[in-house]
Amino acid sequence: MPLRSGRHERVEPGPGQESVWDYPRPPLLVRSSRLVEIRVGDTLLATTSDAYRVLETSHPPTWYLPPNAFHDGVLKPAGGRGSICEWKGAAVYWDVVLPDGGVLPSEAWSYPRPSSTFVPITDHVAVYARTLTCVVDGERVRPQPGGFYGGWVTDDVVGPFKGAPGTMGW
Repeated sequence: MPLRSGRHERVEPGPGQESVWDYPRPPLLVRSSRLVEIRVGDTLLATTSDAYRVLETSHPPTWYLPPNAFHDGVLKPAGGRGSICEWKGAAVYWDVVLPDGGVLPSEAWSYPRPSSTFVPITDHVAVYARTLTCVVDGERVRPQPGGFYGGWVTDDVVGPFKGAPGTMGW
């Protein structure tokens, strides 16, 4: 039976696709060898083939990159802001320093002391795809709808996705 939530209905995945409605709750941590790149304009800020995806019901994956994937000086601690994830624990935020010296405040986050299930992503960094150009295996990702969550939408993931107006109660 398809999921129905208000006027939204689960999209049936095609070949090679995943439905976020098949992801578990609590979320699952999955290592990925796909090539992940983060850019601003033509400048590469981070690259790795050793990332993790967090897969949670109704959310596109959130990608976590090892700290050494980021070029020196790209990340600096953001002042004052923190948050709590019921699954991963207390997050700290990072400003992203741009090549021209500009700063994207609190555009990245990490978990210095995550819960036991998420220990492998200790100090790994996730970024919002709303301002930065994030690419997975050559495909430019789209940000998760809304402004709160940090999932990355790619062609191999179908929704509907939590985050758009009217979905916060899912």
